[in-house]
Parts: sequence; C-alpha cells; structure tokens
Amino acid sequence: MMRMSDKLLIATFVLLLVLIAIKEFYIPLPPVKDSKELVVVTSNGPNTYYLEDEDRYAGFEYDLARAFAKFLGSDYRVRFVVHEKLSNVLTSLIDGKGHIAAANLSITPERERFVKFGPAYLDVQQHVVFNSETQNAPETVADLVGKHIEVPLGSSYAERLQRISEQHPTLGWHANKRANTEELVEQVCAGTLDYTVADDLMASLLQNYYPNLGLGFALGEAERLAWAFPRDGDPWLYQQSIAFFEKIKANGELKKLVDRYYGHIDRLNPADVTKFLGMMRTTLPKYARLFKQAQEVTGLDWRLIAAISYQESHWDQNNTSPTNVRGLMMLTEQTADSMGVTDRLDPKQSVMGGSQYLIQLKERLSGKIEEPDRTWMTLAAYNIGLSHLEDARILTQRLGRNPNNWSDVKATLPLLNKAQYYSSLKSGYASGGAPVIFVESIRTYHSILTRYMPEYQPGFPILNLFN
Repeated sequence: MMRMSDKLLIATFVLLLVLIAIKEFYIPLPPVKDSKELVVVTSNGPNTYYLEDEDRYAGFEYDLARAFAKFLGSDYRVRFVVHEKLSNVLTSLIDGKGHIAAANLSITPERERFVKFGPAYLDVQQHVVFNSETQNAPETVADLVGKHIEVPLGSSYAERLQRISEQHPTLGWHANKRANTEELVEQVCAGTLDYTVADDLMASLLQNYYPNLGLGFALGEAERLAWAFPRDGDPWLYQQSIAFFEKIKANGELKKLVDRYYGHIDRLNPADVTKFLGMMRTTLPKYARLFKQAQEVTGLDWRLIAAISYQESHWDQNNTSPTNVRGLMMLTEQTADSMGVTDRLDPKQSVMGGSQYLIQLKERLSGKIEEPDRTWMTLAAYNIGLSHLEDARILTQRLGRNPNNWSDVKATLPLLNKAQYYSSLKSGYASGGAPVIFVESIRTYHSILTRYMPEYQPGFPILNLFN
C-alpha cells in the first residue's frame, strides 16, 4: 500500500508539472522588435491563407502579412498560427498566441470590446445567400422566418443576425461552431441548408466554384476589414502597422494586392462557370497531356495554358474564327509561321506553338514588370499584340499611374479606342476592352482549375496526375 508521504510527493510533483505547464502556457510572446518574428493568427480559407499547390501558400492575408514583415525590415520573418475556424482566431490572439490577427476580420462593436483594430483596408457588404436553382432571391427579413439558416460561430455574420433578431424575434438561426462560411455555402448550393450569410467579396469568389450561389438582400450597413491587435499589445508594432498601410495605400501596393485576389472574380456569369465546370470533366482529359507536355517545354503552369486554350477555343481543336485564327490556341497564320506550326488544327502543334509564343512575349516585356502582373500583361499582349500593350503602358504612365501594375494598365487599355488618346500613340486605335475581358476571364478559369486539378510535376507519369 502506498504511504501517505508517497501520495503527497506524487501530488506535489503533479501540481508542479501543472504549474510549470500553466507558466509556459502564459509565457507572452517576445516583442516583435526583439525577436524579429511576427506571429500572425489567421484562418484557413480562400481569401485568407491556403495551400495553393503542393508547397506554395497564398491568400490575401498571407501576402499582406508577409509584406508587413518585409516593411519592418529585411531581417524580420513571419510565422502563421492557422485555425480552421474563424471563432478560434480572436480567442487565440487574446490568449497571447499571436501579435496580430489577420483573417478578413470586420470591425464590429462587439469585437472592439476585446481587441484593438488597426487601419481598415477593405470595405465589404454582408448578403443573405441562397440556391438560385431552387429558390427565389429573399428580399426582406420576413422571407427568412421559418427557414433553416446557419452562420459560423464567432463571425460578424452571427453578430449582425443577433442584432436583427432583437428587432425580429421570430427570426430563427443557428451559429455553427464546426463549419466555416465556404462549408455553409456548399450546403446551401447542395440544398441541405436554406440560407447562410457571406460578404460580397467572399460570395463573388465562391460563385466561380458554385454557379448556383445567388446573392439576396444586403444585411445592414457595409463593414470595414482590419487587422486586430491585443488591447494591451505592443504600441510600437501598432504604430508600424499604421505606417505600413499608409505606405501601401499611397504607392498602390494595396490596390495591386486587391486586384490579384479579387480583380477578376466577377468576370464570369453563372452560365459561363457551369459550362466550364462541365467541360473540365468531359473535354479537358482529352487535351490534358498536351498542356502538361507544353509545361515541360515552357515552364508555364499547364492549368494556365489550359485556361488560355479554353478562353480562345473552348477546347475545340477545329475552331476557326471569321478572321481565320484557328485551333486550340487560335493562332494567326503569322504567329503559326513564326513558331514553326504547319497545321494550326493539329492540337499538339497548336498548344506547343501557342505556349512558346507566350514565352517569347513574356521575355520581351520590360524587366520592371514583376509577377504576377508580368503574366497578366503577357496574356494581354497575346490577345491585342505587344505594340498595343506598350501603348497602353505609355498612356498609363502619362495618366500618372504605374505602367508596371496590371491593375493600372487594365484601367487604361479601354482608352485605346478613343481618338483623344490613341492619336498620340505609336500603334493607333485598338479595341482595348477586349484584352481586359480576355485576361480576367483566363484568371478566373485558371483559379478554378487550380482548385480542382493537381499541380503537374515533370518526371511523374502524366496520365496518373489526372486520375
């Protein structure tokens, strides 16, 4: 039998372990200025932080936080604490697990009781979302009464519905502690949930994957997104964030980042997306090997080549336009000749010739144009010609904008059909709106393919990658 002294010793030892654990649990993060490490709490999602490919991360908040660490100094690094559920993000910040929370957080009165928000960087509007195939668009709160409505626990959507419920006691809804917004949207589109709530940016993004997702009426006033800081957090870091946002708003970097993730999301209508998703399953397998072989030669992502081909020909190898551009990549006779293509209707020749032509265009662009803008401008040149693209860049600079940013150039391209502008440019008139539609549509198709189709690693069997 264990003696009382032994029991006391064990109890003391267990208590010591608990105290040590508690002490370590509450050890605060060192100031960023001392550690050179910025710890960012975020959530996993399509507009925050996600794994884009095998080993490459992306997301609006991911890029924004990395830019902030770079702003702090070349020797600063960023570490992400990622939660699957938004409800855990602010809790984690308050518990001292991060220096900032960056998760597309709306500034709300409820949240301001616990955290301090930095400068706002985007405005969003909440909407009720519904299944457009089976329901009419809800127009008022009365249309929601008696329906099955869920929103993520801890979201600003839940806060908004709570306030609305105080004015409309018959409105019933549930805060789901397990599902995020995208999961609930998927349930709405599958018909297992009547309604959920999403902001306009999130809804527009998801409509490219769920074409039957419809936007109903707006819930209240628009909200502003910002990073959250602990109320007793580091004043130096908070002031640095203010200076950072002032800088990227002034130099156009914020606008460029917004364009990267959201500039193309409302280009396609539901019918376009539905057709593309169908052909992705039925027609793309026929040509996937060719797109991957073109990647091996050019280094271009096979999904980007496939997206270009779809925009050009809808993956119809016999497609011919009234102006006699032909084939999967819709090559002109002149381009085909320069690329050594003898038969534009031969799928292999068309894909390889078009892909190599893209690389030539890309290499001829100014070295000052960085990615991903370099790719978008290459696509514009593929559509309208390099000389007209250069005219647009010259005009962009004349108008006081950045000729190396796609977001600025795409706003200028449509001006090439106005005499007051094209008359002073080298190549004259051009239908400048066409390349903008061309590029933005390809960006959307590419994002859909990236979501559903795996990255191709040369050296692996091509057929297995599509299974």
